[in-house]
Amino acid sequence: MRPRVAHALVLLAALACGRASAPPPGSTVVDDAGDSVRVRTPAHRVVSLIPATTELLFAIGAGSDLVGRSTWCDYPVEAARVPNLGDGINPNIEAILAARPDLVVLYNSAQNAGVSARLRGLGIPTLRINTDRLADVGRVGRLLGRLTGRTRAADSMAAVFDTALGAATVSPPPGGRPTVLLLVWEQPPMTIGRGSFLNELVERAGGENLFADVTASAGPVSIEAVAARDPDFIFTTTDGPSSFARRPEWQVVRAVRQRRFLRVSGSEFNRPGPRSPSAIRELARRLRPAAP
Repeated sequence: MRPRVAHALVLLAALACGRASAPPPGSTVVDDAGDSVRVRTPAHRVVSLIPATTELLFAIGAGSDLVGRSTWCDYPVEAARVPNLGDGINPNIEAILAARPDLVVLYNSAQNAGVSARLRGLGIPTLRINTDRLADVGRVGRLLGRLTGRTRAADSMAAVFDTALGAATVSPPPGGRPTVLLLVWEQPPMTIGRGSFLNELVERAGGENLFADVTASAGPVSIEAVAARDPDFIFTTTDGPSSFARRPEWQVVRAVRQRRFLRVSGSEFNRPGPRSPSAIRELARRLRPAAP
C-alpha cells in the first residue's frame, strides 16, 4: 500500500472514531433539587408529571412531544389525549419506562427523590422542578423551551405572561385591603401562607392573606385564631373544604355567619401558569365591593 493512501486511511479511521465517541448534542442543567442532569436536546418524548409543566409545554408549542402526564394534568383539553401515567408523587416507574421518554419532569419533593435517582440510573434524564410561585412560570417555561428546542416560543410566552401579570395587578385600595382566609383543608383547618402562589394572587388582586405571617406554603390554624383575626372573606376552591360552614364550631367566625365566601372553580387557582393573570382579575372583581 502506498504511504499516502495508508496515511489517508488512518486519518479517515481516526475521524470515524472521533465521530462515534463524540457525545450527542445536549445540555447539562441543574434542577431545583440541585442535581446536574445531562439532557439530550431537543427532547421529543417528554413525560411531565406536574400539571404546571404540562400546561407550560402546551403553551410553548411542545404539547406534541408529550408521551405521558399525571392524573391531575387537566389543562388544556388536549392534555386528555396524552397517556395518563397516574400520580405525580412517587409515580409508577414501570409506566414511565413504558413511555420510552427522553426527558421526565417531576415535582421537586422528597417523595420523588428515589424515583428520580432510579430513572437517571436507567439512563433517563429526570428533573425535579419547583412550580410554587408566579416567578416560576417564566423561569420553568424558558427551561422547557431550551430543552425541547422551542426557545423563541418560550421567551415569547414568558414576555406575554409578565406583561399580563403587571396589567392584572391592582393598586392597594384606599383605607386598606380586605382580608382573606385561604382555607385548603377542613379537619384540621389548614391555611395557605406567604410561600404559596395563592398568596401572590390575593395580594395582586388587592386583598391581604389573613395568615401571610405563616412563612411556609401551608400550615395548620385554629378556628379561634381565625375568629380573632376576623377575615372579610373565606377563600376555597371546588376541590377544597365544603362542609365546614355548616359545623357549629365555625359559627364564631363572622365571615361564616354572613356567608362571605370566595369559592372559585378552575385549575388556574391550583397552579401558577399562563392563566394566573385571569385568576387575579377574577379575584379582584370579587374583592372590589368589599374594599374599605
